[in-house]
Amino acid sequence: MPQISKVELYAAIRRDHRAGMKMRELERKYNVSWRTVKKAVDSVWPEPRKKLPPDLDAPRKQRHTITRIFHRLIQEHGADVSYQMVRRYVSDRKPEILAASGKAPLEAFVPQTHLPGHEAEVDFGDVTVRLAGELVTCYLFSLRLSYSGKAVHRVFASCGQEAFFEGHVHALRTLGGVPRTKIRYDNLKSAVAQVLGLNRARVETDRWIAFRSHFNIESFYCRPGIEGAHEKGGVEGMIGYFRRNHFTPVPEVDSLAELNEMVDQWDLHDGHRRIGSRPRTVDEYFAVEKPLLMPLPAEPFETGRLFTPRVDRYSQIAVRTNRYSVPTRLIGKRVRVVLHASHLVVYDRNVEVARHERLIAKGSCRLDLDHYLEALIRKPGAFPGATALEQARSAGKFTPVHDAWWAQARKVHGERDGTRALIEVLLLNRHLAHEHVVAGLATALRAGALTADAVALEARKAAQTEDEPAIGASIPAFPGTPATVTSLHEWRLAHLPPDTRPLPSVTPYDQLLRSRRTSGSDHHEGEAQ
Repeated sequence: MPQISKVELYAAIRRDHRAGMKMRELERKYNVSWRTVKKAVDSVWPEPRKKLPPDLDAPRKQRHTITRIFHRLIQEHGADVSYQMVRRYVSDRKPEILAASGKAPLEAFVPQTHLPGHEAEVDFGDVTVRLAGELVTCYLFSLRLSYSGKAVHRVFASCGQEAFFEGHVHALRTLGGVPRTKIRYDNLKSAVAQVLGLNRARVETDRWIAFRSHFNIESFYCRPGIEGAHEKGGVEGMIGYFRRNHFTPVPEVDSLAELNEMVDQWDLHDGHRRIGSRPRTVDEYFAVEKPLLMPLPAEPFETGRLFTPRVDRYSQIAVRTNRYSVPTRLIGKRVRVVLHASHLVVYDRNVEVARHERLIAKGSCRLDLDHYLEALIRKPGAFPGATALEQARSAGKFTPVHDAWWAQARKVHGERDGTRALIEVLLLNRHLAHEHVVAGLATALRAGALTADAVALEARKAAQTEDEPAIGASIPAFPGTPATVTSLHEWRLAHLPPDTRPLPSVTPYDQLLRSRRTSGSDHHEGEAQ
C-alpha cells in the first residue's frame, strides 16, 4: 500500500465505512488499530500531534537524565528495556530534539590564512595493498604543508612510533626543512601518553619529546573525536585524494620498498596539480615556501626502538609479538636489536649478524635458512622438515633447481651425505651471489656433477661470464646442448702462471752414488789384507 497522509487515511476509512464495510474489515484493510478506525469515523481531521514535554525549559539541574528516563519507563510503563538501550536511544535522539526546538548549537567554520613556511599537518590513513600476493592493510603516513599544499607520503606495515618517526624524517628531508610555527596532530599514541581533560594539554611520550627537540618541532594537538578532524582538514582530505587516485585499483607489489618508490613518483606527479581554484600549482607555491622553512639538524636521530633479547635454544629472539632467527652460534647470548618501521637489525657487539623484514601479523616467525646451516650440517636428518627450509621455499630462495640437485645427490651419495653436500652448496651463498649459485647448480646437475666443489666452480664461472660479457657473447648457447664440467684440479692447473724454471736434474745424485762406490771398494780391500 503506498504511503498516504493521515488526512487521506481518515477520508478512505470514512468512505469505506459509509459503503457498509465493518470496523474489523477496515482494520485489516488499512492495517491500523480499532482505535484509529473509531477516530476516523468520528472526525474528519486527525488529532494534532502532541507537544513535546516541557523538559527543555525545565531548570538545568532538574532535567531528565538517562537514569531517570530508564526508571520512569520501568515504573510508569512497565517497559522491557535495558539501561544500554535507553542510553543509545537518547544519544541518537537528543540532537534531533535540540535541532527541532531550535536550541542546537550551530557549527560554524572560520576561513584560515596560512603563512608560507609556518604550519603543517600530519596524519595516518589505512590503505589496502596486495603485498607478495597477499591482501594486507598498511598505513599511509602523510605530512602536508598548510600554505602550499605540498605533501609527502610513506607506506608502513604499522602506524607505531617507529613509523611515526621515520615518516617525519623522510618527509622533512624531502621538503628540505621544518615548519617554523607548528605541526598539527591527532592524539596519536606515538606522541601522546595522556589527554588531560577537555583542553589541549597533553602528556607526551619521552621519545617524542626528544624527537621534537632534535628537529625543533612545535606540536599542536587537535580536539579528540570527530570534531578535531576539522582542525586538520587539509591532510585529512589529502589522504582521501591520494588513496582514491593512486591506490585504486589496489596496487600489487612484492615489497613495501617497491611500493614506496611508486609513492615517491606519485608525490612528484601531484606537485603539478592545482588545488581547488588556486591560480598556481602546488610546486609553484612550494617554491615560495621552501626557503622559509627552518634548516634540518646536521646530526641524525635514531628512529628505531632498542631491545636486548636473549637468543633461545631454537636460535630465535622475541621482538614485540613476533620471533626472528639469528645465527646458531649466538644461542644463550643477549643481542642488541634495533626495530624500525619496516625491518629490524640484530647486532652482536656492534657487528650486524642478522637483518629481517618486519612481520605484519602478530604471533608470527621469520627464519633465515642460512642461520641454521652450521647446526644442520651436524644434523642433516633435521633438514627436510626444517621450518626455515619451508620459508626459504616460499620466498623463492630455495628453488626447484635446489630440490632437483638434492634429489640426485641423495641417490648417488645416500640421504645423509647427499644432504650434507647440499648444505655445503648453501654455504656458498655467503660468498657468491644467489643467482650464480643457482646457475652453478643447474650446470652441475646437467653434467651429473653432484659435489659442492663442482657447483662452486660453475658458480664462479657464471660470475666471471657476467663480469666479461664480450667473452660470454662470443660463445653461442644452444638449448639442449649437454653441459660440461671442468674438474677443480684441471681448472687450477690451467690458471697457474707459466713455470720458467729449468727442468730438474739427477746429476748431483750420481756424484753421491760414485762416492758411495769408492768408499765401498776400499772397505773390501782392507778385509782381504
